[in-house]
Amino acid sequence: MDTFFAILQVATLVLLLVLIHRPLGDYMAHLYTSRRDLKVEGGFYRLIGVDSQAEQTWRAYLRSVLAFSLVGVLILYAMQRLQAVLPYSLGMQPIPEGLSFNTAISFVTNTNWQSYSPDVTMGYSVQLAGLAVQNFVSAAVGIAVAIALVRGFAYKRSGTIGNFWVDLTRGVLRLLLPLSILTAIILIAGGVIQNFNGFTDVTTLTGGTQSIPGGPVASQEAIKELGTNGGGFFNANSAHPFENPTAWTSLLEVFLLLAIPFSLPRTFGTMVGDKRQGNAILAVMSTIFLVSLSALSIFESIGGGSAPQAAGAAMEGKEDRFGIFGSTLFGTASTLTSTGAVNSMHDSYTALGGMMPMLNMMLGEVAPGGVGSGLYGMLILAVIAVFIAGLLVGRTPEYLGKKLGPREIKLASLYILVTPTLVLAGTAASFAIPAIRDDVTTTSIWNPGIHGLSEVLYAFTSAANNNGSAFAGLTANTPWLNTALGVAMLLGRFLPMVLVLALAGSLAAQDKIPATSGTLPTHRPQFVGLLVGVTVIIVALTYFPAITLGPLAEGLQ
Repeated sequence: MDTFFAILQVATLVLLLVLIHRPLGDYMAHLYTSRRDLKVEGGFYRLIGVDSQAEQTWRAYLRSVLAFSLVGVLILYAMQRLQAVLPYSLGMQPIPEGLSFNTAISFVTNTNWQSYSPDVTMGYSVQLAGLAVQNFVSAAVGIAVAIALVRGFAYKRSGTIGNFWVDLTRGVLRLLLPLSILTAIILIAGGVIQNFNGFTDVTTLTGGTQSIPGGPVASQEAIKELGTNGGGFFNANSAHPFENPTAWTSLLEVFLLLAIPFSLPRTFGTMVGDKRQGNAILAVMSTIFLVSLSALSIFESIGGGSAPQAAGAAMEGKEDRFGIFGSTLFGTASTLTSTGAVNSMHDSYTALGGMMPMLNMMLGEVAPGGVGSGLYGMLILAVIAVFIAGLLVGRTPEYLGKKLGPREIKLASLYILVTPTLVLAGTAASFAIPAIRDDVTTTSIWNPGIHGLSEVLYAFTSAANNNGSAFAGLTANTPWLNTALGVAMLLGRFLPMVLVLALAGSLAAQDKIPATSGTLPTHRPQFVGLLVGVTVIIVALTYFPAITLGPLAEGLQ
């Protein structure tokens, strides 16, 4: 019966994604290629002094991304520090400096790492006007950068790659906001709360008193999943019944996580004029997703370890409402996107089961990845795959009619080195520097030994890949981890964007060359297999030693 329901959930999810893939993908392609502005958009452009018909060079586009994000960090930091004087603060005190710094960077970078309990730390003003707003705009920034890279492949002899302010505005007003309103209504119908009740004291069945929190949850839950953000309104995130009441709302939230990322390959194929290319990228994403989901589900179902075997299943940290497969499906979707939302506690997974969410993030979250970041990450890997194939057959590599010379390959190579450097350096520093090691092992790690190493490795993997999930046994609200993880989130978000936009500019400046008999077909199954292999091998060579010392060693004990 459990197997039947697992198959039914996957079949339902696949059907929904198939139904929206074409219309949503084509809509996004039209959205980012249309020259017409809505009236409200025209007024906004006049207010900020932007000519919506003028495109930007990649350097100007990058400056706009960085400037906008910097302002977002400063505003969100200030709101947290001034929380006590804001309306609807619910009596919450100002957020400490270190935690405000970490949280501001976290939400602006689409990470939504939370080193605090949201429902007892953040008032409604910070939650709505601060965190939820960043959920919209950070997601729109990711999509904008991906579209800029797609334009790099589509344009010919162009010195521009689009207009960031137009891409940002359209992403929020025409895509994320309408979809969020619709899904919030559905979530409310499913039992997710939406109110401004604050805390309500109730008498329990045993005669005790309990304070029940309320809040505008459904509206934040919708964009949290659609924008692959992940920050929960409550500490338990999507395991909390006010955020995720039933098994069908949990499946709906998984669908929301995957809807835009799995539709963007269609957008890519439409914009470059060859939908087969988008289908190839989608096939790679789908293959990795299904293999990862199967592995995690098997590891959790067999319940490695004496306690799970005695209990009959690895149910620690999982909700009975969702079961093992409902938990592994959500966990796979949230860590293969840059979401970080959870409906079960990854720290309670079996050793090998806990390794899978970590590996999902180490892959670069490209199957299908976060909104925007998954597509541009996969396209970078496609560039690497084409280059490797060119070396094997002795031909100059080219992809979608663009030659991949030394500049393009250097930019792609630097891209794939950024996050592993941040992850491994941050983890190493946490244990190699004596003063820091003492703080980490005595304050942050509650599970000493191999699993403690896995918790720290997971934290830096999550931060550098802008995911936001955690092995929750780790206490991260310390000066070292607030600072180090904040830096990892910041560099892990914007250094890759610098490289992606530079690559977009380099490609856009080229003319398109016609395909010849020596051109590698990049829409056929053999290229799909090559790209899957490159994605996995890069991760294996980079992270295998760390994985061996952490979850793999724990699982083999």
